[in-house]
Amino acid sequence: MRRARRPGYGVRGAPYAFLVPAALLFALFFALPIGYAAWLSLHRVEVKGLGLGSGAREEVWAGLSNYTDALTDAELLHGALRVLGYGAIVVPVMLGLALTFALMLDHERVRFAPATRLAIFLPYAIPGVVAALLWGFLYLPEVSPLHYGLDRAGLPQPDLLDGGSLYLALSNIAVWGGTGFNMIVIYTALRAIPAEVYEAAKLDGCTPLQTALRIKVPMVVPALVLTFFFSIIATLQVFNEPTTLMPLTNGISTTWSPLMKVYRDAFVENDIYSASATAVVIALVTLALSFGFLRTVNRRTRQEEAAR
Repeated sequence: MRRARRPGYGVRGAPYAFLVPAALLFALFFALPIGYAAWLSLHRVEVKGLGLGSGAREEVWAGLSNYTDALTDAELLHGALRVLGYGAIVVPVMLGLALTFALMLDHERVRFAPATRLAIFLPYAIPGVVAALLWGFLYLPEVSPLHYGLDRAGLPQPDLLDGGSLYLALSNIAVWGGTGFNMIVIYTALRAIPAEVYEAAKLDGCTPLQTALRIKVPMVVPALVLTFFFSIIATLQVFNEPTTLMPLTNGISTTWSPLMKVYRDAFVENDIYSASATAVVIALVTLALSFGFLRTVNRRTRQEEAAR
């Protein structure tokens, strides 16, 4: 009788071998750029004389001075406040619509569900720059069919690219493009709920609205937390929409959002060191907010489980 061979080192090491490509890609395209940005943020260029000739510009150690300048920069603070106002509109509206659409599509009597899901998700497949250009020309009074229709009807024509309306215009682009993705996440969570739960609700006399509010919504809270988490990160990194609309209006400055300021400092002002420090600050703030949010959610979940 032959003895079974024990698994060798090659078999035990197979999972790690499969991880090598992902680890290399992570190191090359994520960890290495972050490390290089952190290194640049601790340096600056010192100009000698007129700054002409070889050796006139020297890279020297700057310590935390770039971070001090970034944290005391009024333009960065104003950009962060604008992004907070933008996020206060985008996140609740987008998640509210995504949840509503998911609940409607999950109804047993819904018709043309596949086509409807595709229609809601389709804007997410359109690149952000293309979507911003599309909506930008719809907002522009000179070429917008919406303004033409309002003018023919004798109604006032609001300027959506200036003043407080600008926040609504930018938020509309983000909501239009992101609702479909969040809807798919929530809808997938709804489809994973066991059918026995719905049957028990029917036996208890629950109406479809009661079933949605008292059973479906509480059971998809993890999906809502996930979509909220992704939406917060996307809001903090807003760049495409205001940058694309900037040539169409004077209401958007080159530092409208923190990432736009990073781009201006790096590629317009040619100050890659200050831009790196600002980028690291944005990354740390995003990490702190994300970690704090997830920790709060996990603590609340554990408290609810302990109370049961």
